[in-house]
Formats: sequence, structure tokens, C-alpha cells
Amino acid sequence: MISLKQINYALAVERTLHFKKAADSCAVSQSALSTALSEMEKQLGFQVFERNNKQVLVTTLGRQALEKARSIKLQVDDLMKLAEGQQEPLSSSLSIGIIPTISPFLLPVVLPVLKKQYPQLQLQISEEQSHVLVEQVRNGELDSAILALPFKCEGLLTFSFWAEDFFWITTTDDDLASKPAISSEELDPERLMLLKEGHCLKDHALAACHLSDIGAHHLSATSLNTLVQLVANGQGTTLVPAMALSQIVDNNPQIAKVPLSEPGPHREIAFMVRPNYPGVRNIELLMELFRQELNRQ
Repeated sequence: MISLKQINYALAVERTLHFKKAADSCAVSQSALSTALSEMEKQLGFQVFERNNKQVLVTTLGRQALEKARSIKLQVDDLMKLAEGQQEPLSSSLSIGIIPTISPFLLPVVLPVLKKQYPQLQLQISEEQSHVLVEQVRNGELDSAILALPFKCEGLLTFSFWAEDFFWITTTDDDLASKPAISSEELDPERLMLLKEGHCLKDHALAACHLSDIGAHHLSATSLNTLVQLVANGQGTTLVPAMALSQIVDNNPQIAKVPLSEPGPHREIAFMVRPNYPGVRNIELLMELFRQELNRQ
């Protein structure tokens, strides 16, 4: 009979396409992993992986088998979460992914309170872009994820707990820096710097300003902090969500913030889970705690 251990090993190889890396991620020796998978293939009667000294490939039948294996693992994981649900709230393990434009601003606010109120919680945090987190939640690699809406996540449930607007960031000597608010029509798209492709904040900022793009050759970055530093040095302007202002804008005397007057909210912050995820009660508790702490800021 095929074991859960073999299923975990096979999914690790599928994820890494490398037996040594898969073995390391499963905390076993490569020989133990290889032996277990060879035995699994023997029981199945077909090869799941083609391997040689240079590469690992998933066979056609192997893809079908791994899809079923992933479903089995997901159901077993949810069964364990159901059992954990009978324990005290937030007293076991919980894996959450967060996008980079939220994690550095949300986590310092909520983690100290979370640790104090739920000391038994074993929280595992990973930071990735939205499209990666969607797949990791869908495949059961993560219990939940925190991302910004709108974003395509078909087949998953989203629970919004925060909404915010964007602020235009420029130098203090800019003629528009003293305005109480600024419209998208007043912004110069040639000087507007946004995050690189793949960051949903860029899409949200463009949508808020009714722009399709700002030009392929314009300055861009992989973090909001970098964009703000570029603004401070006169390289252009940018848009920053309200959540990030206190950390990367308010203490910089070289830059000014002006609310974007376009109808909001410009983005919503939400938890994302699978439809049958049994730990929704824990997610609801986190949402309430996060909402309370953000309101205190």
C-alpha cells in the first residue's frame, strides 16, 4: 500500500525536480527517498519520474498520479486541521503566506500582540508574490495567505479585513506637494515609478490612476522602500499604500505625501483559504485581531 510518506516524497520531487533538494526538504537522505519512490512506482506499475544524472522529468502517467496524490495529501492535512480545531483556538501550527507589499508593514504591528495572546501558536510565515501564494494555498502547501484584492484567485475563498487608499509621494519642493489631495490627471506618468511586473501593487496603482502602464523603460524596483529612496533623490514620484506610510515615508524630511483623490478603497487586504479548509475559525480570530491592531495605528 502506498504510504503518506511516499506521497510527500513524490510531491517534493515534483516541486523541486531534484532528488537531493527534495530529500533535504523532507529531512531524509537521498537514498531513503529514492528507495521509497522506487517502491511506490513498483506498486503502481509505472514510472512517475524519469531521471538521469542531469534532470528529473514527470511522466504523463506520473502527472495524473501526482494530481491524485496532491488531493489525498490535501484531504489528510485538512483532516488533521479538523482535529486541531477541537483544541484551544490558535494553539497549534499555522502556515501563512504574505505578499512583500504587506508583510513588512503588517507583521511588526500584529506579531507582538499575537505572541502575547496566543503563545502556543506555531506560526510559519513565508513571503511570496500573489500568484505564487494562490497556487501554494490551492495545493495545500500553505493553510492561508494574505494578499491584496482585487486579484484572480478562482476556486478559493477570500475574507477582507482591511481597506486602504494610496498616497502620492514626491519631494517637498514639488509644486504639487502642498495640495490637500491630487487626482490621477494631475500626475505625470513619465515621472511615476512603480514596482516591477509581478507585484500586484503595480496593477492596483495603475488601476487607481486609470493608466494602462507607465512605459517600459521607466525606473522600477522590487520594494516600496527602494521606490521611496528614489523619490527622495529626485528620480521621480511614486504611490504608496497608507499601511506603509509610518515606516518608510513619515520620517523622511525630503519627501511629502499627498492623498490620491480617486475613489477608493484602492486596495483591500484579505485572507485567502481553500473552500473546505477546516481552520476558518482561526482565520476569523486573526482577522479580528489584525483589524483591531491596524485601527490603533
